[in-house]
Amino acid sequence: MMNRRDLLGSSLYSALGAALPSEQWWDQRLRLARERPPLSTLAVSRVHIDALREATTWFSNRDQRLGGRAGRAALAAYLRTDVADYLAGRCPDEQTRRDLVSAAGEAVYVAGWMDFDSGAHGRAQANFRLALTLAAEAGDGALAGHVLRAAAHQAVDLGHPGRALEYAEASMIGSRYGAASHREKALFGVVHARALAAAGRTRDALAALLRAEEDLRGAGTPASGQEPTRVQFFTEGSLAHEAACTLRDLDDLPGAEAEFERSVRTRPAHLVRTHAVTLGYLGDVQARRGHVDAACDTWHRALDAMAGIQSGRTHDTVTRMRSALAPIRTRGKGPAAGLDQRAREFLQAVG
Repeated sequence: MMNRRDLLGSSLYSALGAALPSEQWWDQRLRLARERPPLSTLAVSRVHIDALREATTWFSNRDQRLGGRAGRAALAAYLRTDVADYLAGRCPDEQTRRDLVSAAGEAVYVAGWMDFDSGAHGRAQANFRLALTLAAEAGDGALAGHVLRAAAHQAVDLGHPGRALEYAEASMIGSRYGAASHREKALFGVVHARALAAAGRTRDALAALLRAEEDLRGAGTPASGQEPTRVQFFTEGSLAHEAACTLRDLDDLPGAEAEFERSVRTRPAHLVRTHAVTLGYLGDVQARRGHVDAACDTWHRALDAMAGIQSGRTHDTVTRMRSALAPIRTRGKGPAAGLDQRAREFLQAVG
């Protein structure tokens, strides 16, 4: 059995592999974790858990503001040192152990999400696997669902609809969906809708969107204290973004444009990275509908929003922007030519 230090330092420990783990695996992980003896004399307390959760929130906020490439090395170092020390320590009771392992799992998930946003997809998958294992060892169904939702999102973006649907459906069953707050249920549901759309299941995708809308209506305000901080970002603007992606993938371009515009209007100002990506996607839909001038205006706004962001997804958004401009930029004049020059300079600057 791997010890906890090895677990945090390895990308080979796999829960998500060729298939999702069985129900027996979930029960086994929790039982083995309860029986595992401590590896050091460190006395773990609520202070350590609170500090870990505060650090995780800080790194997550940094990701949302500056992109996944900003701070991911520091988070990886924190996981290998402080967090590994906490997991090796001695907990006074089972609830403290569960809370500690759950907090560690959420920190590893954030590391995986930052890797995903950076385009380091293999490392992201390894961190998602590890986060899922820690969620199982904590008996934290909602966190497990959150990680599976992230893996589904990545699979959709990478063009693997079958795997995306497998992960998304797994996030929607049992204690994963059942233990989640209304806001987190809405997040699971809208990614499920995206996976269904990618799999070509139009009617099911639209039904999943309606269910996600209903779940979000059941949520309170993000600062209500009744839900984990990891989902406080998910508001109307976030739901509209994912709904727009779903409609776009179902070839409903007018509907997608309307939802992207709703996302731009309603997203909180501090969620800068996703706001920039939304503008990029909106411009792409406008261009596909033949509204070139509107698309160019939107893409200029996207580039404005991307200032200082270190993100593989913003880089990919600008690359797609240039591809969409290719048929018209050869004319050498007009808004498309100026925008293409600006996009090229952005890509050169971020590398």
